[in-house]
Amino acid sequence: MNLDRRTFLALAMASAAAGCAVRREQRFDAIVSTDPRDRDAGIPVHASLVAAIAAAPATGTRPWRIRVARGRWHEKVVVDKPFVRLVGDDRAASILSFDAAAGHQRPDGKVWGTAGCASLIVRAPDFAASNLTIENSFDYVGEITRATPTLPPIGGNGAQGVALMLDAGADRSRLEHVDIRGHQDTLYVDAGRSRFRACTITGSVDFIFGAGQCLIENCEIVSRYRPGKERQGYVVAPSTAREEEFGIVLRNCRLGREREVPAASVALGRPWRHARAFADGHYGDPDISSQAAFIDCWMDEHIDALGWEAMGYPARDGKRVFYDPKDARLFEYASRGPGARTSVTRRVLTEAEANKYSADNILKGWA
Repeated sequence: MNLDRRTFLALAMASAAAGCAVRREQRFDAIVSTDPRDRDAGIPVHASLVAAIAAAPATGTRPWRIRVARGRWHEKVVVDKPFVRLVGDDRAASILSFDAAAGHQRPDGKVWGTAGCASLIVRAPDFAASNLTIENSFDYVGEITRATPTLPPIGGNGAQGVALMLDAGADRSRLEHVDIRGHQDTLYVDAGRSRFRACTITGSVDFIFGAGQCLIENCEIVSRYRPGKERQGYVVAPSTAREEEFGIVLRNCRLGREREVPAASVALGRPWRHARAFADGHYGDPDISSQAAFIDCWMDEHIDALGWEAMGYPARDGKRVFYDPKDARLFEYASRGPGARTSVTRRVLTEAEANKYSADNILKGWA
């Protein structure tokens, strides 16, 4: 189904209104709020999201609904209980935020690293979130425009700032009507199956990445401006295992940009063969065969004609080599808009091939 912008926005608004109605009707198990009036509701009230999750049952078998009041909840959160569901009072004003970058030090003096820096980390199944914002508020632009960087390099640099990570243990993660904001490495979908609907995902470099089976549909994907950079960014960076048929799939999405982002300056993505430790050394995992697809997506003119770009990784002999996009599984189908350019490097699926990208197939029967 192809959606023009007017239809896309109408559907998003109708869906948001329905979400609000459901939220008014449902009962909550806990509230995150500092408003004294919320203590009259007869529901446990917590002054932080960390405390609310700590109080959730460790072996829940039903959704544990936590209402997140308006406010900026500046805390680093790990969801390690199953069936946690976060429901914000206001998508724009119920904000889960932290400002750790990969190169920042943890309390023990070591650096967070890319995975550890995430504002919200999910390590349990059946997580859900709706009607709120998840952000990493680290000053990425300030860091990359300094004459001398302040952060040690982690990978290419230490300025990665993950907003949301789906880590080992996560599966069947569902997010609807959520704004996910960051810059480099915003959304790390590294484990399990996940579905994002009617969300806005904002970032610049590899800002949707990881090894999980992820379906992103009817979402706004916004590329952010990086001052002084010819290559403004990459939308996806999948690291899919070779045995998995699907990786990161965007369906019926709109690829937009901040006003300053130039035409033809953003790649659809690049394949990520991340390094890990083996018995004979530390090098790019040969069992990775990156997979991503853009199905029925509208693209603004910031998407360049080449579409995909190579990504470097360490080989077994220690040399730096590049993962060529043509050696990965990177495709699109029925792209439209000024960024939907024709190119030999942008492989297009047939209709029959595109029909395989159903929610049931991508998510292995869970939807």
